Amino acid sequence: MTGRPSYRDRVAETVAERGRLCVGIDPHASLLEAWGLKDDIASLREFSRRVVEELGDEAAVFKPQVSFFERFGSQGFAVLEETMGALRQKGALVLADAKRGDIGSTMAGYADAWLGEGSALEADAVTLSPYLGFESLRPALDLARERGKGVYVLALTSNPEGASVQHRGGSESVAKGVIDAAAAESRTGGHVGLVIGATTAGAAAELGIDLGAVEGSFLTPGLGAQGATAEDLKRSFGEDYRKVLAPSSRDILKHGAREGGMLERFREVRASL
Repeated sequence: MTGRPSYRDRVAETVAERGRLCVGIDPHASLLEAWGLKDDIASLREFSRRVVEELGDEAAVFKPQVSFFERFGSQGFAVLEETMGALRQKGALVLADAKRGDIGSTMAGYADAWLGEGSALEADAVTLSPYLGFESLRPALDLARERGKGVYVLALTSNPEGASVQHRGGSESVAKGVIDAAAAESRTGGHVGLVIGATTAGAAAELGIDLGAVEGSFLTPGLGAQGATAEDLKRSFGEDYRKVLAPSSRDILKHGAREGGMLERFREVRASL
């Protein structure tokens, strides 16, 4: 463990200061077009710059969706590196939505890329997929604990196909196995959180899952464009709502064509949480 404050402490402090709304950075082609931009690297850079300038001092956490940068190849990754660095200079935390999952040395490589000190892609936290088995994530779990970083493990996702895998097994479901393992890991000193869709939180109770056993925070995609509201989150998570980090992307970013529009909408949504 390094001498720096842990991710768990940093996210708690930053959320207390700036609120629990997490801004997703999803520069897909249609959104670039809505901003009057082209679908090219110069526009990707301009889009990212404007998000940082307008929201970087306000949001606690930013969640760049790696795929929308990766589609531009090495130049896209260069923009992602610039954006992540600029956000951290603004005092925000960066959660790379990379959903990495593999085995052995390959997983160790992903861990070094997203959590390693001095890596060009170094983030404060990263999303991980446990569906090669929870222990396949071990290199990232260990590095996160050692470096004071965070991980968010996919658990109950809101995509229609998710339940066919995650709910399989009923009272001993795949999701329950993942969440039980995450709960145990979260008690070893690192920050292990969960990705739980804002519209699927009720499934935890149906499957007999104790979300409260997980000491890390919850990333809850689905607010805004996917139909979930702040009241849905409060009702679904109950006492565990205090752990919620609520991401929103399209609902905020679609206002970027108008100067000050993103900030105005960000503040409206943050106030509701």
